[in-house]
Amino acid sequence: METVYDLLVILHFIGLASLLGGFLVQMRDTTRVVNPAMFHGALTQLVTGLALVGIGEAALDWDFDHVKIAIKLVILVVITVLVVLGRRKSSISTATWAAIGLLTVANTAIAVLV
Repeated sequence: METVYDLLVILHFIGLASLLGGFLVQMRDTTRVVNPAMFHGALTQLVTGLALVGIGEAALDWDFDHVKIAIKLVILVVITVLVVLGRRKSSISTATWAAIGLLTVANTAIAVLV
């Protein structure tokens, strides 16, 4: 089961790379959009994150910091909502685009530093 967990961690990192990469590629653009990389990255992060906690708690009997996991989940749900709502529009505001990027970086910082 640890192999499955490790594969999910890799997929989780790929989701992060996709979400953050989709954000960063638009740094010089004047028109901001939610591109497919951001959409699929957010969904990948959400699904693999839930699976990682589920497998870690149930199958591997690991003890996670549930407050940290809850904060990260709330942030990711906000990111996902912004991405899904922004995907429906032809362009999004710079504030929405910046919020997606900053929340993604904040979530990564929480994962690493806390």
